[in-house]
Amino acid sequence: MNLHEYQGKQILSSYGVRIQRGHVANTAEEAVEAAKQLTEETGTGWHVIKAQIHAGGRGKGGGVKLAKNLDQVKEIAGQIIGMDLITPQTPPTGKRVNKVLIAEDVYYPGDSETSEFYMSVLLNRATGRNMIMYSTEGGMDIEEVAEKTPHLIFTEEIDPTVGLQGFQARKIAFNLGLSGAAFKEMVKFVAALYNAYVGCDASMFEINPVLKTSDDKIIAVDAKVTLDDNALYRHADYAEMRDTTEERPIEVEAKAAGLNYVDLDGTVGCMVNGAGLAMATMDLIKYAGFEPANFLDVGGTADAKRVEIAFRIILKDPNVKAILINIFGGIVRCDRVAQGVVDAYKNMGDDIKVPIIVRLQGTNADLAKQIIDESGMPILSAIEFQEASDRVKEALS
Repeated sequence: MNLHEYQGKQILSSYGVRIQRGHVANTAEEAVEAAKQLTEETGTGWHVIKAQIHAGGRGKGGGVKLAKNLDQVKEIAGQIIGMDLITPQTPPTGKRVNKVLIAEDVYYPGDSETSEFYMSVLLNRATGRNMIMYSTEGGMDIEEVAEKTPHLIFTEEIDPTVGLQGFQARKIAFNLGLSGAAFKEMVKFVAALYNAYVGCDASMFEINPVLKTSDDKIIAVDAKVTLDDNALYRHADYAEMRDTTEERPIEVEAKAAGLNYVDLDGTVGCMVNGAGLAMATMDLIKYAGFEPANFLDVGGTADAKRVEIAFRIILKDPNVKAILINIFGGIVRCDRVAQGVVDAYKNMGDDIKVPIIVRLQGTNADLAKQIIDESGMPILSAIEFQEASDRVKEALS
């Protein structure tokens, strides 16, 4: 689950990470009040107006601007709220900005002694360990840094049995070229950041930039936070931070129905039970010479109602030219799934205008094939993987 910058900073601050302080606003008028409150709290006279969307590169698209007085706060906030912000990480049409973060200006005027760093915490899947990735080249796209100056990117892996050690935090501060008070502050910052990552069950933290001020404070100026959906049952307060307006409507609908759905770019819709079988089905589609249009796992139950919901979700994608249903009947019998497919097809009537290929294997697979074949519906049945692949080719040839 992705969070907005202001939400990510709330979590970081709760674990002792020093952040660029701010308040969120939904209107230009609220932005002015937020700026006044922030001035009282921090003494800042200038304010940074930051669009809150789930995408990076906001500054390049005009979503981050500096206001030097309250009139500018109102004017800039009014311009940003409601705009369709286009960045390298948004769809071509951009993302609608519904709120802004009014943040303190942490860059002192005329100060040349500040430094910007990059830092992220994530899982290295190759080693099964958490990893801190960092660089002296903060404020830039890390992909560009990796391509042009890979020697400026450092990594530190953490043994899960002992956690982050003091010498590792000191090594990070040393590699960033820090000394004195800034060195000590960075050691504290790294320890707090890693504790936050583990404590909130995050999938990724990305802080770009991490700022060293001229008075040696270390501050998270930005915060890109992704939480592990599977751990949200432990964090009810974090689960309430989900902003469904930032997610694809079709994926929100699928989640509400208890379906695991990921939208893809292909033409063959998939309806499968079990993540492993879903991945194999996607490989099967590619083997047939096509691309999957989605990942959809209906789970252990596949009755008529659930199948119908899955059908309707898949068919909302205009790129879908065929649907492949691939079910292994272990917990649920294949004949029940087959009957569910037939009933769903009848209920939807003319809504289904693309070929349907059904592969059912497992308990009562033969009976299931008989139900499909005798239904009178234009549904192609299969039992073996290769047979299903051939059916997809037939349907789309």
